[in-house]
Amino acid sequence: MTDQTESIIELVVPQSYIGLRLDLVLAQLLPHWSRSRLQSWILEKRVNVDGKIATPKQKIWGNEKISIRPHIVGANETHAAEAISLEIIYEDNHLLVINKPAGMVVHPGNGNWQGTLLNALLHHSKQLNNIPRAGIVHRLDKDTSGLLVVAKTIEAQTSLVRQLQEHSVKRDYLAIALGEVKQNGYIDAPIGRHPVQRTKMAVTIHGKPARTYYQILESFDGCTLLRCSLETGRTHQIRVHMHNMGHPLVGDPVYTGKTRKLPPEIARLIMRFPRQALHAQQLAFVHPLHGETMIWNSELPEDMSVLLQGLRQYGTLPSLASF
Repeated sequence: MTDQTESIIELVVPQSYIGLRLDLVLAQLLPHWSRSRLQSWILEKRVNVDGKIATPKQKIWGNEKISIRPHIVGANETHAAEAISLEIIYEDNHLLVINKPAGMVVHPGNGNWQGTLLNALLHHSKQLNNIPRAGIVHRLDKDTSGLLVVAKTIEAQTSLVRQLQEHSVKRDYLAIALGEVKQNGYIDAPIGRHPVQRTKMAVTIHGKPARTYYQILESFDGCTLLRCSLETGRTHQIRVHMHNMGHPLVGDPVYTGKTRKLPPEIARLIMRFPRQALHAQQLAFVHPLHGETMIWNSELPEDMSVLLQGLRQYGTLPSLASF
């Protein structure tokens, strides 16, 4: 097995970064590493610009060729490997695609230091110990199920992060929202930390740009099955956008809202659903090695399937499509 700590990252600086300091450029091009760590690598002479050792305050003028020899602290030095079963949809030498169940935390933190996807990944492949965040490049909320990709090499991680930055990774979700959504559309509203409740996110003028497309798949008496597609990937994006639109997700314990009185049978179904009704159903991106576009799909988990069956039983309304 190749020692990933000696991997070389090579990149060419786009013209749009002209005039910026090297550490700022690297922080934007390689966001899976902190700016302080990138600065330390410059000081340790691990960064070359056009074949010469870089300096901390060096300015960038565009089209420079940068090479980096990262020094990586193994993930298992801070997090333990755990024998946790994973549903692996695809795996090769460069990446793996996982179907995450609802209830699994992706990354340790906030009281969830064990039993996470990262702990499981470290047990699944020792190679991931030498990749930042054990190869995790994007996340799903604890109670959101579905597909996510994990990089097995630094080169693959860099490629996938760039694709996410360029909004070229296709991520489609199935969501069941409260209320009857009337037409397809999109929500373009910045998302940031809630100004008062700091554990929540909110639509705020000071937030980061966020856009969610939604398509009606099926309409029920008091609920709508939607396909939601992310252009950006902000924390809780679909949940926050749908809540802001007046159609919070069924079962969402955080982003709730007032809805019209529901028929008793449907109200009981919704009250029993234990999580936000959100599933990452499709994932597509360009493979970091061979450049081909690859697409994966995940079937609805049992809990959402049962919920849909119940909703159909008590009245399906005319809609643009059926699922």
